[in-house]
Amino acid sequence: MEKLTIKSWALDDRPREKLVAKGRNALSDAELIAILIGSGNREETAVALSKRILKTVNGNLNALAKLSVEKLTAFKGIGLAKAISIITALELGKRKQLEIALERPKITGSADVANTMQSIIGHLEHEEFWVIYLNNSNKVVAKGQISKGGLTATLVDVRLVFKRALELASVGIIVCHNHPSGKLQPSAADKQLTLKIKEAGITLDIKLLDHLIITEKAYFSFADEGLL
Repeated sequence: MEKLTIKSWALDDRPREKLVAKGRNALSDAELIAILIGSGNREETAVALSKRILKTVNGNLNALAKLSVEKLTAFKGIGLAKAISIITALELGKRKQLEIALERPKITGSADVANTMQSIIGHLEHEEFWVIYLNNSNKVVAKGQISKGGLTATLVDVRLVFKRALELASVGIIVCHNHPSGKLQPSAADKQLTLKIKEAGITLDIKLLDHLIITEKAYFSFADEGLL
């Protein structure tokens, strides 16, 4: 059986030509991936193969980005070069989102923090603890990772949290960490750490404005829930 390449398709079915004619927004995720891989296998087109790959991750690009080279090459028609192309494209997309998130917006509420941090830590399979440092206009002057842990916990040195705050002359901080499990409710350890950071901030005259627990699709705010 002859291999089904993009060149053998009807003109209207060619994603490259469709992109040129109608723009990038006209293409589905599967069509964009099909452009990356160029061809499918002897039984299916690149678009059909791309749809099958996406189906295994329920159409979730974040889940697709987590697939290893080994998992991608397990699909018939995906060799090493094609797997690397997919991983590279998704990584560039993630880095673009990170650059956007690292801009210095003004924080007006917990939703602003969540919108910034979900693209950074919401999809991770391990816990990370980050601090956002604010000036007296509630504008972000810096943000950074304080610690990185395992699947269920990360250790936080409160001294490191405030060392950077003092260097930046911040008047307020917002701390956040992710829960890879997807559970939003804070643990007893989360509550204890929040209190410890708050009390240290009072001594240094640096206010803890919020502590957010971030998941891929939602968040929990200590401030919104009246826990600060």
